[in-house]
Amino acid sequence: MSLAVAIQMDPIEGINIDADSTFVLALEAQQRGHALFHYLPQHLTLRHGRVVARCRPLQVRREKGNHFTFGGWQTIDLATMDVVLMRQDPPFDMAYITATHLLEHVHPETLVVNDPVRVRNAPEKLYVTHFAELMPPTLITADRQEILAFRAEHRDIIVKPLFGNGGSGVFHIGPDDENLSALLEMFTQLYREPIIIQRYLPEVRQGDKRIILVDGEARGAINRVPEKGEARANMHAGAKPMKTTLTDRDREICAAIGPALREAGMIFVGIDVIGGYLTEINVTSPTGIQEINRFDGVALERDIWEAIDRRLAGREKRAV
Repeated sequence: MSLAVAIQMDPIEGINIDADSTFVLALEAQQRGHALFHYLPQHLTLRHGRVVARCRPLQVRREKGNHFTFGGWQTIDLATMDVVLMRQDPPFDMAYITATHLLEHVHPETLVVNDPVRVRNAPEKLYVTHFAELMPPTLITADRQEILAFRAEHRDIIVKPLFGNGGSGVFHIGPDDENLSALLEMFTQLYREPIIIQRYLPEVRQGDKRIILVDGEARGAINRVPEKGEARANMHAGAKPMKTTLTDRDREICAAIGPALREAGMIFVGIDVIGGYLTEINVTSPTGIQEINRFDGVALERDIWEAIDRRLAGREKRAV
């Protein structure tokens, strides 16, 4: 069945077609005969109770320097779409949250992936706290005394902004580091929100495992190994993706969180695991499927579209 698919994402001109997950999702959709439309988040409009987007028809191809073709501008009512892929990158700020409120007007009649209401309620570093038994010791607060007490207990800590992304603003504060007070002063000036502090996991030097779950089921993983002298294992911070496999502990974590993700309509999720601890649950715009595809000889984008098809079929069955 041919579908009409709107993709809400960042400018497609600047993506890396060898790494971008949205690109392969678009390729797979096109191969299935679906009609694609591209728009930027700022092109969303709520008009007389209807959510419309100023967009362009999109064709994609795996050809560097010539990976897309746009049609002419048009304005579409998103209620006429079958699927909206909400794929713009964080930061998870008020603009992002506002987009979820607008898309809530069309979901679930138009299937938004992932569910915009659940995305809004699941910031990466907050949603994971609902599975505290799987996490390393973690503190979320703006209270300086609480932070100092946590540091006194655990000595070696990671300090990061609550709504940061891509490893930006992440600091490793070792037992003898004298910069914590200055860092807290800087964070207070930059952020109104509490900050997150976790016990440092030395296993990060061997890598931060990104596991992809599709409709609550683990489908593959990569290990992101930080550069020498770097405590951040984000690929934006220079980490190198490496082939890996799922351990028994990884599967235990996925089995614990999978049902909740599936129930929440989180079709495409990326979780981060360091040293057997769950550190983040990424539901906004997960990445990593192209790297897994290359290492494991799979096509996770097919799994994702099959999960979308099942959701659509289930919705139609309920309507009957």
